[in-house]
Amino acid sequence: MKKSKTSSHKKNTPRQISIKWKIFLFLLGFCGVLLILLWFFQVIFLNSFYKGIKINEIKATANTIEKSINDENLATIISTVSENNDICIKVLSSSGDTIYSSHVVKGCIIHSKPTFDEKSLPSEVTSNDGELFQYYNHDGYAKETEPELAPDSVQTNNVEEQAKPPAEEKEKEKDTLIYSKTIIAANNEELTLVLNSIISPVNATVNTLRVQLYYITGFMILFSVILALIIAKWISRPIEAINNSAKMLATGDYSTQFKGTGYKEIAELSDTLNHTAKELSKVELLRQELIANISHDLRTPLTLISGYAEAMRDLPDENNSENAQIIVDETKRLTTLVNDVMDISKLQTGNISIHRQSYNVTASLANSINRMNKMMELDGYQISFIADREVTLTADETRISQAFYNLLTNAINYTGDDKKITVTQTIFPNPADDLADWVKIAVADSGEGIAAEDLPYIWDRYYKVDKTHKRAVTGTGLGLSIVKSILDMHCGDYGVTSKINEGSVFWFTLKI
Repeated sequence: MKKSKTSSHKKNTPRQISIKWKIFLFLLGFCGVLLILLWFFQVIFLNSFYKGIKINEIKATANTIEKSINDENLATIISTVSENNDICIKVLSSSGDTIYSSHVVKGCIIHSKPTFDEKSLPSEVTSNDGELFQYYNHDGYAKETEPELAPDSVQTNNVEEQAKPPAEEKEKEKDTLIYSKTIIAANNEELTLVLNSIISPVNATVNTLRVQLYYITGFMILFSVILALIIAKWISRPIEAINNSAKMLATGDYSTQFKGTGYKEIAELSDTLNHTAKELSKVELLRQELIANISHDLRTPLTLISGYAEAMRDLPDENNSENAQIIVDETKRLTTLVNDVMDISKLQTGNISIHRQSYNVTASLANSINRMNKMMELDGYQISFIADREVTLTADETRISQAFYNLLTNAINYTGDDKKITVTQTIFPNPADDLADWVKIAVADSGEGIAAEDLPYIWDRYYKVDKTHKRAVTGTGLGLSIVKSILDMHCGDYGVTSKINEGSVFWFTLKI
């Protein structure tokens, strides 16, 4: 049953496409869109574009001549414009007589076709609001009457009826445009400007382009596929490399190196993951050290308990209160070790709560110091307490005492050969809080001190500056992390000042 459920779940899981193939398909689609646009503009719409351009060109030429109609060099201007634009031009009087003429296109209608009616053209243009477009098939001089392409042009039907062309002539592409426009000369005489332009059939051009596009399309498809594959592989390669390294990191190989090249974002991600791997390796090393420390600390009291219990069982003379007290003390030591591990776990996961109540913190500190002095007097340790006055605050007395006890134990473990520890309690105003004073408790030892590079890490859960097992009293090395968690829950502050060979001062502050 379990197998069937698993296989069913796998079947229903949508398969994700890799980034390389996503980029490949995107680039391929982009090239496809470009090819479609190329076909549309170079084949389907080419005829329309060409005619539109020619119409605008003829109208621009007409406007140029109209502006120069009163110029003394009008004939030269017409000749120049005609040659430059490959357009035949005539300027007719109101009676249809030719005033100016320029013939540059061989076989144009207005110069070569005797059936072109110049006499009736001026009146026809005037009756058509001063502007007239006429389309013709050059062969057979058959005029076509179809809607005007230009938005501001007017198609006329008031032209002399021509003989009906054969059926095949009707299907011919119109190849000639005659544009006529009424212009006013200086003497207010109405002149008719006639321009004849050949709109070359673009069918042959379209066919040529179509054949070319077949080759271009084939080349573009092949080229785009190759290029898309290269670009997709080039872009995805560093991402795939980081992904593979991340999989190795997930297996616990913290020596994995992330090499991000090619892009700024990939390089930054690579640096971040390298830093993460480095920090994870530190945590793993510290975790292993913690297990080693706890194993050592647990083994020592267990060995003592086992040894003294066996001696009391096997040797009647050893069955005394001193040996029993040793067993009791080592049992308490074990309890403290286990409690430390449980406390740090609860504090880190937020499964422990604090119970605030008003109490005399000065008296509580003094009691803790007295108990510690009695415990350590045989070992020669001396703990002095200096308090400016008694202080009452609202906090969890049990947790604050636990934090203070851990600092005191840490000082005993690492103080100097004089075995002296000094505890001070001072009151000070907090600049950030004008309504309340704060109390500062500091524990100073005369030990070797802590190196500057170790100071940022001493509050970490697994960090331990001294890797040896030479503690004078009980402890797991979790004390400072417990202190940090307790003070964070009380919104207090904490810190340490230390220099090599000058001892250390651990302190914390609480709002009164």
